[in-house]
Parts: sequence; structure tokens; C-alpha cells
Amino acid sequence: MAEQLIGMIGGTGLGDTLAEQIVDAELHDIDTPFGKPSAPILVGRYGERQVAFLNRHGAGHTLCPSEVPYAANIFALKKLGVHTVIASGAVGSLREDIAATELIFVDQYIDKTFKRKSSFFEGVAAVHCEMAQPVCANLREMLAKTAKNIDVKTHPEGTYVCMEGPQFSTRAESLLHRAWGGDLIGMTGMPEAKLAREAQMCYAMVALVSDYDCWKLHEYGKDRKTLLKEIIGNLATATNNCLELLRAVLAGPETLVCDECSCRHSLDLAVWTDNGHIDSAKMEKLSVLFE
Repeated sequence: MAEQLIGMIGGTGLGDTLAEQIVDAELHDIDTPFGKPSAPILVGRYGERQVAFLNRHGAGHTLCPSEVPYAANIFALKKLGVHTVIASGAVGSLREDIAATELIFVDQYIDKTFKRKSSFFEGVAAVHCEMAQPVCANLREMLAKTAKNIDVKTHPEGTYVCMEGPQFSTRAESLLHRAWGGDLIGMTGMPEAKLAREAQMCYAMVALVSDYDCWKLHEYGKDRKTLLKEIIGNLATATNNCLELLRAVLAGPETLVCDECSCRHSLDLAVWTDNGHIDSAKMEKLSVLFE
């Protein structure tokens, strides 16, 4: 089962919804060298595949983005035998042509986070993974290909600006992010993608657009409650769109776990510290990452 177990990380919207649709499910309470993950991992069947589902923000959405134990989450999935992860997350749009309820298959990130543990190897060794292409190209392309067969508006690529939060951007920041070339703004894409690369996993992010970020002025006359209701409605629609996509992906014939993918060998040349200067006991605790 381990080689065919597909990891799924649900963010805002999908986090509480997807768990209800997994059948023959068992909860796995996993310990890691980095503490407990956000929640016990739900292993069961979704469509035609065995999946390991993790709610990024915990039950009841109790963890804000800076509090999510990203290292524990990725390590726990790898410990269960996951080699492929499809993640989701809510975002704001920085582009006129990327509208609410649409899905984007992220291909690039700009990481503005600063409070989060972004490497498994701190205090162990100097490890430098390639991140020029921060998501698995094969997995992202497969998602985009599958999306052509369903009635959901998607975008095959997009640059995700990941901010620390939990506050949203100022308008000046939003305009700056647009000038940088950002297409989306969110709070959870990093360091999740970096850690998945260090764990030698194929990782892809499906971004769910809830609204335009504050660079775009709201329609005159709408009060805050009306706007919030609209955003929540958009996110619910985007969540349903993402679920339709995931069902199609998991029902399809494509191979989701590929031993030959370069993502699965990202540590081959990444450890720069001489073996004689590495604490073997510390490295042993991280052996799961090398499997």
C-alpha cells in the first residue's frame, strides 16, 4: 500500500470537506522529530485510490498559517509511505484574468515567510536542494491535463506569493506583489513546498481563488458583511470545483507515484557536509526522508 498511497493536504475550504468523503478510513496519530502534525492523518479510499489526508489547519480550523507545523506534516506523510502529495489552499487573485472560484496549478513561489521552520536539516548538516522548479512538473501537468476533461475553469500555471500573515496585505503591498510578477497571494504554500522537496516527494499545489486581493477596489456600496458572504460563497464553489478535479484525477489511469521523477532524488547531491562532521544519531532520526 505504501508505494501507491497518495498524500492530500487540505487547506481552507477543502480541509473539513474532503475528510467526509473518504471511505474505509482510519486515523493515524503520527509522532515525528518535529512534533505532531496538524491533525491525525486519515488513511482510506477516495475514488479509486488509497489516500492519506491531512487537514493543514487542524480540526475546526484552529491553526493560523504561522502556527501550522509544516515540518511535522510533511515528515508524518513521508513516514506513512507517501511519495506524492496534492495540496490545496485558498488564495487571493493578483490578476484581472484570474477570477474567483477558478483553480490554478501553481508552478512558482515567492516566499515572504519568516517565522516558520523551512528545513529538516537545521543543526544537522548543510543541505541545499534545487528549487528552480519548486513543484513537480509531471504532477502539475497531469493535473492540468485532467482538468481539460471537466467543466471547471483552471489555469495551468501561476506564481504564488506566500506572505506570513495572519493579517492580509496592505494595498501598497498588493500592488508591489503585482509588480513582482505574482499572480496569487496566500499564506500556506511555503515552506510546505520546500519541505516536500527535502523529503524527496512529488508535490503540487492547487490554488482555490476566493476573491481579488485588495489591489482591486471593491464594488462601490457593498458593506463588509456582504463582501464576506460573497467570499465565503466563492470559496465554497472553488472547493466543489477542486473536489471534482480530485475525483477525476484519482479515477484516471495516470501514474501518480513515479520512482524515476527527479523530485524523488532531490537529496542525491544536496548534502554538502562531510560525513565525518555529521552527527549520525541526528541523521538517523531523519532517515525517513532518504527512503
